[in-house]
Amino acid sequence: MNKLATKTAILWVTALGLFGCTTTGITTQEPQAVAQSPTQSVAQAPTQSSEVQRLLNTRQCPGCNLSGADLQDANLEGANLQGANLQGANLQSADLDQANLRDANLQQANLRDADLEEADLQGANLSGANLQSADLEEANLQNANFQNANLQNADLEDARVQGANFDGANLQGADLEGTNLRR
Repeated sequence: MNKLATKTAILWVTALGLFGCTTTGITTQEPQAVAQSPTQSVAQAPTQSSEVQRLLNTRQCPGCNLSGADLQDANLEGANLQGANLQGANLQSADLDQANLRDANLQQANLRDADLEEADLQGANLSGANLQSADLEEANLQNANFQNANLQNADLEDARVQGANFDGANLQGADLEGTNLRR
């Protein structure tokens, strides 16, 4: 195999790894087999991409499957994502000010530096999520699950947290002014 074909195969394997696809059984002799990996659903990729485009265009995507989506720096102010699956999504530095994320699945999502001011996260699952330096000021966090989440240096000023689960969460340096963490 020539150097160019080897580099192409390595790039495909690396790219699939970034999207969570397994590379078991792929050999460097057949780099084209990577594009049709048995673990990569051809039907799911266009659907998710169309749902991402729908969200970016309309800010309306309740119940959408956006797991693993890259929405870094996205302007989603006031978006309706109620019940959406955003597990493992990258929402770093996204503007979700006043967004409806009620009952959304945000497990393992990256919300570092995200603006969630006045967002509705009631009943949302944020277990293992990275919310470092996120702005959750005046957000509705009632009954949300923050188990093992990273809320280091997050702004939770005046957030409503009744019934929220913060077991194992990192709240080091978080601004909790006006927030009652008692259950």
